Amino acid sequence: MQKHTSGLILLAVALGLAACSQSDVRVTRDKPAPQVVMKPRSEPIFYNGKTYQLDFAPKGPNLFDMSVSGMGPSQQKDAVAVATSSLGYFACPEGQKGKLQANPLYASGRWRMQAKCW
Repeated sequence: MQKHTSGLILLAVALGLAACSQSDVRVTRDKPAPQVVMKPRSEPIFYNGKTYQLDFAPKGPNLFDMSVSGMGPSQQKDAVAVATSSLGYFACPEGQKGKLQANPLYASGRWRMQAKCW
């Protein structure tokens, strides 16, 4: 009885391995460029112990108009950090980050800038 069971187990393993070698799966490394499609949104962002307001809207393929309210004119670095990291979290495809496209401008109590998913 033991020899018969061992033979069946070996046969099952052999058939399983044979089935694995006949696969129609192709592995490629080419990935289509992900496109972000979304609506304008506004989010409260907690940063360095304070809450700021982030507004962003799509302007083109993976490109966003962004503004950060509640920071002063000397907080450019903080505004850029809030905008780019938030864009990566809220809008960019997985594995991409937000990157500034031009120097931000401060006007009417807001930092305004454009950023893109990279």
